[in-house]
This record gives sequence, structure tokens and C-alpha cells, in this order.
Amino acid sequence: MILTTEELIKLPKIELHCHLDGSLSQKFIERRLGRTVKKEELGVSKDCASLAEYLEKFALPGQCLTNETGLWEAGYDVLETMSREHVIYAEIRFAPLLHVSGSMGTKQVIEALLNGLEKGKKDFGTEYNVIVCAMRHHSAEENYDMIRAAHAFLGKGVCAADLAGAEASYPMWEFMELFEKVRKLGMPFTIHAGECGDARNIKDSIDVGARRIGHGIAMRGEPEIQRKVKEKGIGIEMCPISNLQTKAVKSTEEYPLREFLNAGLLVTVNTDNRTVSGTSMTKELDFIQKTYGISDEEILLLLRNAVETSFTDDDMKRRLYRQLNGA
Repeated sequence: MILTTEELIKLPKIELHCHLDGSLSQKFIERRLGRTVKKEELGVSKDCASLAEYLEKFALPGQCLTNETGLWEAGYDVLETMSREHVIYAEIRFAPLLHVSGSMGTKQVIEALLNGLEKGKKDFGTEYNVIVCAMRHHSAEENYDMIRAAHAFLGKGVCAADLAGAEASYPMWEFMELFEKVRKLGMPFTIHAGECGDARNIKDSIDVGARRIGHGIAMRGEPEIQRKVKEKGIGIEMCPISNLQTKAVKSTEEYPLREFLNAGLLVTVNTDNRTVSGTSMTKELDFIQKTYGISDEEILLLLRNAVETSFTDDDMKRRLYRQLNGA
């Protein structure tokens, strides 16, 4: 049975892979910039040619996150957007080092975002956690210092770390030592891996202790890697619309969502970047229903997978399961 758009909107949803800067509303960006902004300035067109073209759309939102007020308002804005389609829990990721300035260190950057998210939770009801992204183009020392500062907020709004950025230029093997240190620090982490076609990045991420993999598309046709992922209970954060826009796969037929589900992997579906991709959780779920024959039972499975592989505590997981079971 295919769920209608109205049914999908009402469905309690969990999102685990959503970038703050790529998911800010047009209203927020216009207010921060003090001018009218066209939609095509914020989002990619249907004929987006590559990941490089996709990433150009992050320049404008980046200009809105240069001080504590901007970060506070951004946190509030993204939860307001999510609440409109009944997202009940979200893990929102951002790269603190991209917003550090002479007047604002890592601690202040994180606190500003958390304060805005907390106000958003109170006003809109969406629960949240933050994932801090180390960036591949930053030095290991810079990234570790950031994660160590973020560790002070673990369990207080921050739930995990991530590695993001140009995967093809900076392969995972260059970051093994960094994430060994992150693991010893006691910070859970997910890794952007396999988005750009190299399955070794996924294997290295598993070996160093990643509890989730962002995208993971390069596991397509790799049963041994899939077996390892399944054995270890590693979550796979898939972002179908974004992955097709960035040409991570050439066509809908090559997208391995059905393959991964059939292999019994803990697959979740996410937006990646709501504004840049012009998407929402509702659109993503509607898309996979119509394109891959994902049933309503499988949609609930994807959402249960999201609860299971989330970085939140057991009490929150029980509450989320209860809400899903009542759907």
C-alpha cells in the first residue's frame, strides 16, 4: 500500500543525516542577509551536474552563520521547518570550525546553536541532538581540538562526531589516527564514506569504529562489506534525492536502496540538505515508495532503524519507539 502525502506528513519521522547550513529556510536567509533571495540561489536545479556544483549552494547560508545570533536563529529555524512535517527527533550536523572567528571560539559556536535548538524544541516539540563535523580539509590537530571541545557537551545536546568534506580528495585512510583518538576519547562517530565511489573508505570507517556510515553507496555490489556492516549493526544513512542530484549514482536504477534493504542492513532515509536539495522527509519517503516500491511496512522499518542506530540515550529511544508504534 502506498501512503498518501497527507499520511506521510502525519507519520512520526526521525532524521539522522541533515546538515544545518544546507537546510536553512529562505525566510531565515533573507532576514539574515537583509535582501530578497531567489530560490535558485539556494537550491540546485534538476540538471545539477556534479557534487562540486551542488556544494556551490552553501556559500549564502555560510554568510548567515558568522555570529552567535545567526547560529541561535539557525537552530531555531531548522526545527521549525522539521516540525511542520512531524519530525519527532533529528540529529543535526554542522562543522563548528567553519564558524569560529576572532570573537567566537568552538565552545561559543556550539553553545549558540544548542541554545537556538533548545528554544526550538520548546516551541515546536521536535527533539534533537547535534553531530559535530570534522572537515577533511582541516588539519588533524584542528579537528581533534574541535572534537575535544565538543566532547564537553556530549549528552548535553551533542551526541557524536562526523567526518565530512571532499571524500575523493581526502580518503579515509588519512584520518585513521584521528578517529582512533576520537574513539578513545569516548565520542561516538559516523563517517561520510562511499559517497564518491570508493568502497575502501567504507571499510576503513568500519575498521576504525564508525557506528554509522553516511551515504555508503559504494557498497553496491560488495556483499563482503555488506556482511560486515550487518554483523556489526552499523547504520547506513541514505539520502536518495541528494545522491541523485550530486551524481553519486548515474540513475535511479543504480541506487542501491532496495539492495541494502534486501541484505538486511540498518538503512535509514534522510534529506541531507533540505534547502539545497529542495526536499523534506515527506518527499524522500514519497520518492522511494514510487521509485523503488518501498511498502508502508518498510517505511516503518526504516524509521525503526533510525531509532535503533540513533546516537541518543535509551530513554529517548523508548519514547521514539512508542510514538512510531502508535503511528
